[in-house]
Parts: sequence; structure tokens; C-alpha cells
Amino acid sequence: MSFRFLCVMLTLTLALLSSAGCSDRLDLESAATPLALGIDLDPNNKFHFYSISPVFSKSIPKKSIENSGIARSLRQSRAEQDAQTGGAVSGRNFQVILVGKRILQQPDWFKIMDVIFRDSRNTTTDRMIAVDGPVAELIHSPPPDEPLIPILLRTMVNTNSGRGETVSTTIQELHRQMYDKGITPSIAEVQLHKTKIKMQGTVLLDKRGRYAHTLGQQDSVLLNILKGKAKAGVSLTFPVPNQPKTGPFDTDTVSFSAEKIDTKIKPSFKNSKFHFDIRIKITAALSERLFPYDMMRHTKELEKTVSKQTQHQFQELIREFQKHRIDPIGLGMYARAYEFKAFEQVKDHWSEELSRSDIHVTAVVQISSMGPVK
Repeated sequence: MSFRFLCVMLTLTLALLSSAGCSDRLDLESAATPLALGIDLDPNNKFHFYSISPVFSKSIPKKSIENSGIARSLRQSRAEQDAQTGGAVSGRNFQVILVGKRILQQPDWFKIMDVIFRDSRNTTTDRMIAVDGPVAELIHSPPPDEPLIPILLRTMVNTNSGRGETVSTTIQELHRQMYDKGITPSIAEVQLHKTKIKMQGTVLLDKRGRYAHTLGQQDSVLLNILKGKAKAGVSLTFPVPNQPKTGPFDTDTVSFSAEKIDTKIKPSFKNSKFHFDIRIKITAALSERLFPYDMMRHTKELEKTVSKQTQHQFQELIREFQKHRIDPIGLGMYARAYEFKAFEQVKDHWSEELSRSDIHVTAVVQISSMGPVK
């Protein structure tokens, strides 16, 4: 081959390589990239969708564009979103998916999320969040001087779940919880209070995805401890019996910060019934005491009192689960692992079986430090 021919071929090759991937490029200014998806029902049970997309322009003072409309399905809503924006809508960058309470009251609502999983290019790490109130109010009332709502909500979920005060459930994890017969789903919940978005706690769903119960922040911490997902640093506050209260203040309470948490669950099947023995050991540092108490002389007595109060709250929480016939802890997974044959016979109605099971909790709190204040 001549040198001239090699130069021509090399030039053509470089031209082809430099143009690869550019034929279907999409300029940022020509794209709509929604970071949040919201779904809700109106009083007439019409399906509404909502989305929030950031604005990439210095000439536009508003940070985001909010779109909404009525559709028959999420896939059909894509065309409606395209009609409301100046660019092609890409649904592969959702940070959060907001679900209204009216949606959660419908059985098997999760089927409408099918389009999220059909396209393998979609992300499945979107945080699932229940909205206590109309989704439209939250979407169209962005808090002033705050980050974009999708970024704010995802940060809130990540931060609060790190403290155990809610759960961080991705859509992929929700898919697993919906179809795993040994657990019922749970997702974070937020509420718009005037112009502020507030983290409420955790929403518990039944096996068909319907709303069952809401946990506050402290009960959410207890749930995460039961699930073995609570990290060191979670905080708990309990009233101590026989301690005086001063005026309008709850001066009979004590708070502690967990330094180490050990949760063990032992299932068994006896007398045609499942039994669960849950043992929880918490090593904690005293973080607040609002009543006079001689800690140096009566540390053991306070440990016994706090352990009793902690155990009582765990037991009350589990009674709520049994009352609503839900299993957010995932005790069914323990039953399946240790008592497979017995679980196989009741797996299709596990929540009902759990409601009549014997569940006993033993909680022990050891105070490792009391702080520098006497």
C-alpha cells in the first residue's frame, strides 16, 4: 500500500470515530429532564400526573418547570408531558416518585408503575415517598430559598433514614417488598405545612399496596431497630414513671443516643402457631435527663426503668402491626428461612397468620456514659 492511501484511510477512520455517538445527540437546552414524578387521584378518581424539571438558563429566574395533566397511564402521560415542554422528555433521571394518599388507598395500584421497569434504561433508585395531602399542592408550591423539590426530598429521605426516623425505599426495593410474601411494604412520608415540607415518618402498606398505618419518627426508629437497620446514633426519648412534671414542660422524660444495637430474632413453630422471640440489646449514652436523679448511685435502677419502657413500646408497636395485619419487619422471611414447611402452607395469607402469632420482645438498655454534667 502506498503512503498516500494509508493517510486517506487513517483520515476516514478518524472522521468516523469522531462522529460516533453524535447522530442521536440531544442538547441540554432541547431536553426536558424531570427529576420528580408525582401521581395522584382527584375526588372523581381521575388519574393525575405531575413532574418537575430543572431550568438550565440564566435568563429565567425560576429554577424549575412544573407540568401536570390527566392521563390513563404513566406511559400515556409521556406524550402529554412532551406537549407541555419545549424538548423531549427523558424519564430516566427521577430522583423521587411522589404518591398521593388517594392512590395508596387503591388496591394493586403498584401495577401502574410497570412502565418504569419495562424500559431497562430507567433508573430504579428513585426514592418512593407518600404525600400526606394533594400532590398538586406540593408540586406547585415550591418552598422559597430551598433547593429544587426533588433534590430537597431525596436529601431529606437520605438524612432522616440515616437517623432511623423514616425508611429509604427505592422503587426497586418497593418492587421486592410488594412481591416477597414474607414482608409488607413501607415508604417515607412527607407533608406540606404552609410553605415548608416536613418529614412525617413512615407509611406502612398492606400486601396489596393499600395504606394501612403511619408511624411517627420515634416509632420509625423502633421499626428500624426491629429490622436490624438502625445505625449507631439513633435517638430515643421515653417518659419515666413517678417523676414530677413542671408546668407545661415534659420534665419526666429521659433521652439517650444508641451507640450499639444488637437485634436477634428467633422463630419457631409450635402448636400450629408461629412464635417469635425478639431480643434487643442497646448500649446507649444518656443525652438528656429533665428530672433530678442520682445517676452515680442509681444507674442500674434507671437502666431497668428505661429497658422496661423500651420493651413496652416495642410490644405496643408489634400489636399495631398485628392489628392492621401487616409485617413491615419481615418476620415472614425469618419464618421462611427457619420453618420453611410451615411457612409454605400459610405464605399466601401470611399477614393473617402473623396477626395470631405469638411475638415476644425482650429489650435491655445499658447506659455506657452520662455526659460531663452531674
